[in-house]
Amino acid sequence: MKVDVLLGLQWGDEGKGKVVDVLTPRYDVVARFQGGPNAGHTLEFDGKKYVLRSIPSGVFQNEKMNLIGNGVVLDPVLFMEEAEALCQGGIDLKHSLKLSRKAHLILPTHRLLDAANEQAKGAAKIGTTGKGIGPTYTDKTSRNGIRLGDITENFSEKYTTARNRHLTRLAALGATPDSEQLAQLEERWMKAIEYLKEYEIVDGEYAVNDALAQGKSVLCEGAQGTMLDVDFGSYPFVTSSNTVCAGACTGLGIAPNKIGDVFGIFKAYCTRVGSGPFPTELFDETGKQIRDLGHEYGAVTGRERRCGWIDLVALRYAIMINGVTKLIMMKSDVLDGFPTIKACVAYKINGKETDRFPYSIDSDKIEPVYVELPGWQTPMSAMTSESQFPKEFNDYIAFLEKQLATPIAIVSVGPDRTQTIER
Repeated sequence: MKVDVLLGLQWGDEGKGKVVDVLTPRYDVVARFQGGPNAGHTLEFDGKKYVLRSIPSGVFQNEKMNLIGNGVVLDPVLFMEEAEALCQGGIDLKHSLKLSRKAHLILPTHRLLDAANEQAKGAAKIGTTGKGIGPTYTDKTSRNGIRLGDITENFSEKYTTARNRHLTRLAALGATPDSEQLAQLEERWMKAIEYLKEYEIVDGEYAVNDALAQGKSVLCEGAQGTMLDVDFGSYPFVTSSNTVCAGACTGLGIAPNKIGDVFGIFKAYCTRVGSGPFPTELFDETGKQIRDLGHEYGAVTGRERRCGWIDLVALRYAIMINGVTKLIMMKSDVLDGFPTIKACVAYKINGKETDRFPYSIDSDKIEPVYVELPGWQTPMSAMTSESQFPKEFNDYIAFLEKQLATPIAIVSVGPDRTQTIER
């Protein structure tokens, strides 16, 4: 058996949660391989909306094993809040969810460091969500992190050492926390640590590989998007982990030859949250209209997303880096009312046109080269099959498939799990 990987191809927020929920009936295991609790996956079905931060989107399907892999950084407090809300909604998490003991923990002082580091950057700030994710990955790579498996072995000593090191750094940044404030944060955190012990903590790499050896099917779920990858994204305005397909190998302990299909998710347009370059960003009424129609606000943070036309230069790059075999287009219904739709097919940099993603994508130096296509101006949300697609929409799909040299296998025409059409 091989594992299939599902990941975002843009700057995150592509709608991965909904697609995982749609695909999970075909898999025995759903495993999250990287990222932290800023990655809110929104799912809507049966008239209810759910937002998942760290928990895999397969938990809504009965009899599935869900795994939080070693590549994830876990905030015990936010995990407890998320898990308790799901349990109150009737989801039997303690039966279906397993946690990798090699996953790193976000400490209260990591969140304080996140805020202090951003403050110190001034105008050059990255635009993080302040959840402590970056400092946790920094501790991981500097070999100073605390892992989930540590909570049963000399935990108090390890925690105190890490906290004191963070307090020294905070003092250097002029951000020493109030002792009472820190004590309150630690009290909640320690309570959440005890809650974590109620779940099955496993060697995640064995859990996944044992499942494969038993002939079970596995879906690996990524967070954020390819253009936020720490190596291949719009550095330094990126996240702190590998969001690309290779991250599934390191984040779950899967050999590269075990990768099967790679599902790449993208929106029919483009969005970005936080700071950083965005070549096709729209600052006019069209951008605002896309934001309002698409409800483009962060699932966890509520932050307003920047909106623009689809960027095929960046998409081609993402498809190449990930080895995408099948594309999934989300939110096509948001563009239902537009008479014309634009797609960026190349960049013009210093007067020269290129279809390659450059080392640096400084938006001020890039002029997007657009192709304009007729809109379909037909409500898509009630459609249930490809045969109902208007000609202009089929033409848009055909144009994208030719440009991207990859088939579009699934089209989403609305937020509900039923508004998903396979081609």
